[in-house]
Amino acid sequence: MPSINKVVTQCAAALVVCTLALPVLAQEPSAQGGVIKSQVSLVNLFATVRDKNKRIVPTLKQEDFRISEDNQDQKIAFFSREVALPITLAMLLDTSGSEQDMLASIQDAGSQFIARIIRKGDEALVMSFDANVDLLSDFTDERSQLERAIHKTRINVPDQGARVGNPGPIGSRQITGTALYDAIYLACGEKLATEAGRKAIVIVTDAQDEGSKVKLEEAVEAAQRTDTVIHILLVADPRYGGNPGVAHKLAEETGGRMISVRSEKKLMEAFDEISQELRSQYTLGYYPTNSTHDGKFRRVKVETAEKDLKVLTRKGYYAPKG
Repeated sequence: MPSINKVVTQCAAALVVCTLALPVLAQEPSAQGGVIKSQVSLVNLFATVRDKNKRIVPTLKQEDFRISEDNQDQKIAFFSREVALPITLAMLLDTSGSEQDMLASIQDAGSQFIARIIRKGDEALVMSFDANVDLLSDFTDERSQLERAIHKTRINVPDQGARVGNPGPIGSRQITGTALYDAIYLACGEKLATEAGRKAIVIVTDAQDEGSKVKLEEAVEAAQRTDTVIHILLVADPRYGGNPGVAHKLAEETGGRMISVRSEKKLMEAFDEISQELRSQYTLGYYPTNSTHDGKFRRVKVETAEKDLKVLTRKGYYAPKG
């Protein structure tokens, strides 16, 4: 069984070569009338638009959007309102002691979410994290398998020692704590990095991290490099508290949502909102005016002509390198 250090190191190597852009070959005429070949990258963005009452707006057109990269306006080259594009989903469930009172509700609501969201062409996996990061079900479109995996989750009680569980290829760790950042990093690097299309992580957690090998910034970067949106359902026991700042950063930087959950009813509603979010996205693509392959992070901003509308999309991407 590989150690967490080895797996994280392998993920880091893999993520270095990942890029959010799709290289294509563009041709531009030279001053002498010949042809100069240069590599330009099509940047794809998935965006959800809501009005001031937080209702999703599904009827916008290409001309309603504006995109800028590092404060430079960009020309939209591709636009679609396609809602049937397949989704690759990773569900991450916090099984540390602070979630003990809500686990049964999380299992029920999570199972119903999977039953509604997974359609033909979609696939999902289930992971749990506490002191360990455990893969409970690998990618599949079998809803019954995913629901069984969700119901296999068990709370790790610290005084009983760290649980080995069913680690699969992700690996496990023998320390106390809550490995939220490691779980995100591993889900992106080990699982989502090789997937294409729309990718999302849905996490049910209080966003308290204790003992991860990677930092918050590294978890965010792993999601950005693999073009993965993170949605967080913040479920916090008042006795332990939560970390909404961390949850907000993970969601905000990757184009996802953070929803605070304070009751079982709100948990189901939150899953419904995320389901709607995943099925109500616009696809926007552009060829960046900055074609330098320097591997640097580029800040992207998407706006609409109507100022009262809020666009939810990732905040940037890493340019190709070399």
